[in-house]
Amino acid sequence: MKKETILTATGRLYAEAYGKHYEAGDLYGALMLYSKIVDEYPEAGEATNSRSQIQNIVHKVVPGEVLYTAQLKLAVEYLDPDTLPDHRSTKNAIPAPELSIS
Repeated sequence: MKKETILTATGRLYAEAYGKHYEAGDLYGALMLYSKIVDEYPEAGEATNSRSQIQNIVHKVVPGEVLYTAQLKLAVEYLDPDTLPDHRSTKNAIPAPELSIS
């Protein structure tokens, strides 16, 4: 007897993102779906996987020097002694830029 896999809503969304990413080569579409999973289902296992996939896409498309500069700037902003403690907490962190998810 064949075992059937039943996907959750997040599982279906992740499968769609993964298909765009690895089968269709649509990195932008995959990135938007992975981001949607992280934003809407932050505690789901698929959100953890989506974060990893976002990192994979970033490392593939963003030149190393650009990534280094952005990471350094971000770290300096969070380590600046003149910054209020609330600035460093994830609860009140500087928000990421808005992404247009179609």
